[in-house]
Amino acid sequence: MRRSTPYLGLTAVSLAGLLFVLLLHPPLMRGRFQERIEAEKDLVRGLGITDLCLFTDSRYSRHPAQADMHSAFQDNPGSFDLFPSGSMVLPPLLRDVGHGMDR
Repeated sequence: MRRSTPYLGLTAVSLAGLLFVLLLHPPLMRGRFQERIEAEKDLVRGLGITDLCLFTDSRYSRHPAQADMHSAFQDNPGSFDLFPSGSMVLPPLLRDVGHGMDR
């Protein structure tokens, strides 16, 4: 038996156990947080919130529908995005804004 076989077996069993716990946890905890979920639903209904806040780190990834196209590069146009959420949110589609950009 190779020395990597027990390691891979233990890793597979650990990942299967973790997946089992991740799938089992939400249904078990739903009753515990049901009151909070209902209160948040009432808050959303009362305030009339329309957009979902996806991330909390940068203003252009909080509400992608309300972000302008250049806010990620406002400080330095050639810089990399500092926040990991910038790589998870797709950039907005280009629209014709009168500058000959048809897409």
